[in-house]
Amino acid sequence: MRRKGRVLVAMSGGVDSSVSAVMLREQGYEVIGITMKTWDYHRSGGDAGKETGCCTVESMNDARQIAVRHGFKHFIVDIRDEFGDWVIDRFVEDYTSGRTPNPCVLCNTHIKWAALLRRADNLGCDYIATGHYANVREEGGRYVISKGKDHNKDQSYALWGVDQKHLARTIFPLGKYRKPEIRQLAEEFGLLNVADKPDSYEICFIPDNNYHRFLMDKVDGLEEEVKGGKFVDKNGNVLGEHKGYPFYTIGQRRGLHLAMGEPVYVTHIDARNNVITVGGKEDLISTSCRAKEVNMVKYARVPEGEMEITGKIRYNDSGAFGTLKGSEDDEILVHFPAGREAITPGQAVVCYEGEDVVAGGWIHKVNVDIDNFVDA
Repeated sequence: MRRKGRVLVAMSGGVDSSVSAVMLREQGYEVIGITMKTWDYHRSGGDAGKETGCCTVESMNDARQIAVRHGFKHFIVDIRDEFGDWVIDRFVEDYTSGRTPNPCVLCNTHIKWAALLRRADNLGCDYIATGHYANVREEGGRYVISKGKDHNKDQSYALWGVDQKHLARTIFPLGKYRKPEIRQLAEEFGLLNVADKPDSYEICFIPDNNYHRFLMDKVDGLEEEVKGGKFVDKNGNVLGEHKGYPFYTIGQRRGLHLAMGEPVYVTHIDARNNVITVGGKEDLISTSCRAKEVNMVKYARVPEGEMEITGKIRYNDSGAFGTLKGSEDDEILVHFPAGREAITPGQAVVCYEGEDVVAGGWIHKVNVDIDNFVDA
């Protein structure tokens, strides 16, 4: 079989990345597998010392065994320092600033691709590949990310920050497949140790989903510093006390412990004054957001005037009709005429034209003055 090039495949030990590696080898690529150790996590209490999450010894062994069985090299690389600088520190900073972070986007943008390509260059690899459900193509001199065939598993939202120079060397082997097909391929390839592995939905460095515990572990004295803040309504009336603003997020309903006689939600977080505003579901609706640190994907610049798009404001969002504007300070404004629920600072807004990612950026303002935005 004619060699198509050498490709470095990120292997987590899960079914998606394992199938990606073997699939590319079957297609004639010279495959090298790499597993990145990003984080050490140990449970406390009765499970102390038991490593969990995506960086377990078991997952690394699964990846290595697949490489050995299918005849390609495999390496493990320690990127804990890089991961801590870019992802963990930003995660803590966002929560302690009253924002709700999205660490997976940060990891893809600053860690996975950058770290992979450095190792790819050292190993003489032409390409890198991951098990993301997304597609990338070259069009008009741009490398365009588009949704994966399986819209239930589509991961294009989390990839908006990847640079053009990185996309130019990226392969997404799973973009044309649905998840059940990948599990079937895993069986056909003999990957029985990973074929039925469950999907992981938690953040890799918080596998127990206890953000409260994680933040207290990372920031000495945080709980004492922020406890006793006030819950208020939209008119400023005090309704009770809360545990501290970093432990809440926009749209949260559970765990507020407010006897209001009707459901209430977190609608605003004032980190400076440690005040949480709550209100009804209708108070969560916003019609616009402003985003910074923008990355243009399909086009080099935001088209002049207003561009009609479909905007997603969180990973599991189905998207809604909106318009996109650019500004002189390289920020973007997305307007949703019908309104969106719980647009959250710290999350990303990603704009699509059909299946293609146009641009993405970090939300930092909500309900912006649309008419004066371009001149702002």
